[in-house]
Amino acid sequence: MTFAIREINQRNDLLPELRLGFHIRDSCNDVPVSLKASLLLVNGQPGPPATGNGSMSVRELSGKGDLISLDSRSPVLGCADVTRSPSPVIIGDATSGVSMALLRSLGPFQIPLVSYFASCSCLSEQTEFPMFMRTMPSDAFQVRALARLVSHFGWTWVGVIGEESDYAYFAVQLFLQESSLYGVCAAYVHHFPVVLSQKPLDKLLDVIQGSSSKVIINFCNEREVQSIMRAIRQRNITGIQWIAGEAWATANSLWEEFGDLLSGTLGFGIRRAEVIPGLKQHLSSLRRSNIQDSAFLTEFWEESLNCRLNGSVNTHHHYIDNHLDRKPCSGMEDLNDVYSAFSDVSQLRVSYNVYKAVYLVAHALQRMSDCVVGQGPFVNGTCGNPKGLQPWQLFHYMKITKFSILGEKVDFDHNGDPIASYDLINWRREQDGSLRLLKAIRSMCSESCPPGKRVARRKGKPVCCFDCVTCAEGEVSNNTDSLDCTRCPDDMWPNDMRNLCLPKDVEFLSYNEPMAFGISFALCISCLLAKTSVVLMAFRATLPGSGVMKWFGPNQQRASVLLCTVVQGSICLIWLCTNPPFPNSNTGYLKNTIIIDCATGSEVGFCCVLGYIGLLACLCFFMAFLARELPDNFNEAKFITFSMLIFFVVWITFIPVYMSTAARGSSPPCGKVTQ
Repeated sequence: MTFAIREINQRNDLLPELRLGFHIRDSCNDVPVSLKASLLLVNGQPGPPATGNGSMSVRELSGKGDLISLDSRSPVLGCADVTRSPSPVIIGDATSGVSMALLRSLGPFQIPLVSYFASCSCLSEQTEFPMFMRTMPSDAFQVRALARLVSHFGWTWVGVIGEESDYAYFAVQLFLQESSLYGVCAAYVHHFPVVLSQKPLDKLLDVIQGSSSKVIINFCNEREVQSIMRAIRQRNITGIQWIAGEAWATANSLWEEFGDLLSGTLGFGIRRAEVIPGLKQHLSSLRRSNIQDSAFLTEFWEESLNCRLNGSVNTHHHYIDNHLDRKPCSGMEDLNDVYSAFSDVSQLRVSYNVYKAVYLVAHALQRMSDCVVGQGPFVNGTCGNPKGLQPWQLFHYMKITKFSILGEKVDFDHNGDPIASYDLINWRREQDGSLRLLKAIRSMCSESCPPGKRVARRKGKPVCCFDCVTCAEGEVSNNTDSLDCTRCPDDMWPNDMRNLCLPKDVEFLSYNEPMAFGISFALCISCLLAKTSVVLMAFRATLPGSGVMKWFGPNQQRASVLLCTVVQGSICLIWLCTNPPFPNSNTGYLKNTIIIDCATGSEVGFCCVLGYIGLLACLCFFMAFLARELPDNFNEAKFITFSMLIFFVVWITFIPVYMSTAARGSSPPCGKVTQ
């Protein structure tokens, strides 16, 4: 932050008439401490200013509240004047929970708060936090990316853990909502205290070991991950695929100690700046003479070089029982001789967000300075006055400010959130230092259902837990994890795997097979009827001079046969003209075969044809029965009677058989042709 302020103050193209001042206080990642510091700043009592050349840096960005105040450039403006000036904007805090507390407390003052690391989506609620902006993307974007990442690898059964904080609660809730859209289920959801003691650690590890899920999404900070990894190492838990939230996705210190457990970790990190020109030189220029009066830098110097400065204002110690036992600093120490995250500019992520936050304020002030009186955004076209700065006016310009920095376009939506941009991080170090994605492990509650089967939900279980049921007869599924099977068309049938519909076999009567018709039956029975009638009348017409036989001569017999046949022909003709029979594809008789049969068309016509044949048969039977006692030379009537009885038996049997047969309107197939 101090580097960005110095850089802006040295530019002639940005705020040439203004100079930026600042105060930095430690929030200690603690709400009461943050509230005290912020109230001092907005009331113009931030405490003693920094001395020296103003080159200051925060020892540790995570958990620090960086606060900035701005004052007009004046040749007579001294440090005491800067000290007494209220801060019109605050850059901080790093955590979502502390930022929310600050916003609620600073609400009456209308002081803008710009966070560089608070990502909770809850902070996007402008009705509750109207004076908030950030250079850190909202978790709403990160969570969508994580859900798509998990879905991409086919992980549908995942564990979700997070600390007991607003950041984690909202992130977990968003992830559960978003991941459900991709068919991803939570094997468990577990929150743990921010300060992890042994009991909550044991409970967390019991949950992890008791689940079949091998993929864990972890929404917490670097400190909690360290505690979890140590406990996991003690229990010798392996085979876990970790998905990192952006809060620890780029924590290199974790890799140094737990690289064996975290190998293969995936996550989305804050977008990295390739280089911030001049920053490395700025950091390496820090000398002992710059830091004596700064608790921040004194602590950093002593911790990094393991020595103690004379008159040190540092009251903290981390890795030794008594920091007073450190050897005195000789004055020859150089930060370039030791490695620390302070001087490592290869991963400028959170630092880059701070850099952008300072430039956001600077560009907003520039827009305010460029405002033309009478064309301003406030009442009666007035403009804000950078030298009599009102925080709410500055915030108005910050909301509409767009600028480019290091080749990146920085823009904000109506909620004050930046356009999201992440780097996909894979914790895998090869011998040549390159990164490589390995084949993903499998993490599922139930194995996928192959084509030919459908998903059957288990009652009372998450949607990712299911059984695979084979598709019913006549149905197929041609996709993995199909929720339903699809019925094949009537002319098709499933294959053995039930993943494909195939055309059914087609069977029908051959055209060259003999067929029986209603007219032929009528003709045959008419002949028998005429024959029987003549014989019967010849023996019954015994009266002398009777002229009855003249009506039963050869011509009359032919005429009666023709008449009876014509009646049947007329019935058939009317039937054929009104509603003739037609070929019908019968798909219900055999499952995998189509039988092409003859549909009657008109049921009335069909019944008339059969009824007329039955009528002729009855008359013939009646005549033959009357002539059964004739002499042996005329015993044709006996045979006709017997034949008619057989005919009736066959006919009575034929009707129910016909009504239930697949080949309606035709005789039993004498042959078939299969396509």
